[in-house]
Amino acid sequence: MAKFGRLIDTKRCMGCRSCIAACAVENHFTPGSPWNVMLEYEVGTFPSVKKIFNTMNCMHCDAPSCKAACDAIGVRAISKNQFGVVLIDYNKCIGCGYCSAVCPYGVPQLNKQVADLYPGKGKTPVEEIAAAQRHPTHRKKAKVAEKCTFCTHKLERAVADGKVDRIGKDQQYTPTCDLVCPVQARMFGDISDPASDISRRIKETGAVQLKKQFGTGPNVYYVLEEGAKS
Repeated sequence: MAKFGRLIDTKRCMGCRSCIAACAVENHFTPGSPWNVMLEYEVGTFPSVKKIFNTMNCMHCDAPSCKAACDAIGVRAISKNQFGVVLIDYNKCIGCGYCSAVCPYGVPQLNKQVADLYPGKGKTPVEEIAAAQRHPTHRKKAKVAEKCTFCTHKLERAVADGKVDRIGKDQQYTPTCDLVCPVQARMFGDISDPASDISRRIKETGAVQLKKQFGTGPNVYYVLEEGAKS
């Protein structure tokens, strides 16, 4: 069974935020609850200093602490699907915020309200789409946790079309943030296959998992600049 992951190359990333904008459009952005964020920091010692750009989205861990916390209180709103994607059921979430508190990466965002993108100016065409016509991960509700889903609606489309092998290769089956990067700093694919493009690139670049010491088994790998901490 395929297990999907992502590679983010901070040596290539130039901080354009195309991936962030693409995620917002693709996944019906909720103000105040971004699924992809850009971190900026500097490495080196003056005068040899360099700014690093690093996008942070859900790591879709093998042993997600968010799921453990949610299960522990009996809510069970967080699950992992057959491909290892961690998902939140908005209809079950009670908005306790425990998932956000225990995540080593601070990923789950507890939204305060599902407001119009442009208050007082009416809804955009995307906002006018009826909830029944949206994917469950896009049926946003107030006071629940949200996060990146690896664009699971696209992965499900690949399954339905019998083209799981095209995930990470074809536009309609690949997370939108990974498609739009102008410097190819992002890659998505089957990390369980050592012969896949992403597995080979992880090996070639020496990409690492962030905060591996927490034992959650993150499935997003980073190519880091010298001096950057993992």
